[in-house]
Amino acid sequence: MRIPESLQDLADSEAVQFLKRPKTIVRIFAGVFSLIVFSSLLTDGYQNKTNSSQLHCVLNGNNAGCSFAVGAGLLAFLSCLAFLALDAHEGRVASSRFRRAFQLLDFILAVLWAGIWSVGFCFLANQWQRSPPRQFLLGSSSAKAAVTFAFFSILVWILQAYLALQDLRNDAPVPYKRSLDEGGVALTSPPSAASPVNTPTTGPHRLSYTSSALFPHLTTLKAPRLTMMPNT
Repeated sequence: MRIPESLQDLADSEAVQFLKRPKTIVRIFAGVFSLIVFSSLLTDGYQNKTNSSQLHCVLNGNNAGCSFAVGAGLLAFLSCLAFLALDAHEGRVASSRFRRAFQLLDFILAVLWAGIWSVGFCFLANQWQRSPPRQFLLGSSSAKAAVTFAFFSILVWILQAYLALQDLRNDAPVPYKRSLDEGGVALTSPPSAASPVNTPTTGPHRLSYTSSALFPHLTTLKAPRLTMMPNT
């Protein structure tokens, strides 16, 4: 790895250019939001009530709400890390089919995660609204953080789907072109009327087949020959 010698070299390095891409920035935000959602509920999302030592979810005591937020946040975070690694090596992929398949997968997953976080936000907000006040001693701030960043995740993944769709449109498939050397096939263009054609003649009053085929109006009509019959 080449060490940058100045700030300009550092700004022009591949790592900095990669981090400045809108797609990379949005993916980092999506990973951070997912990390906040699952870590906040994983640490303080399960609390005991004042009259019991058993742990319950702070979202209305519904353990499914905390499990959903923790599982979705962890999977979304890992997805962002995996796609960040693939984005870093996307420019080194020579196969256009693999690149297009990767972009299509990115778009599908972004739409899927936007839908998951939409459902998750509605579910978490509903459970938090139904939670009785002061039911748990701690965990209210963690629940609020999970609901808030679940909403932000919807916007981030929608933007991620839009950027992936733009990449699909910009990277249109190029028609396959056979080279001149492939399979020993030589592609030649037919001669045009403006280009000069060498038409060798075989006689003073005859033109070749090529000349007559290209320029039918230049062919010379042969006069009928008269023969004399001898007197008997």
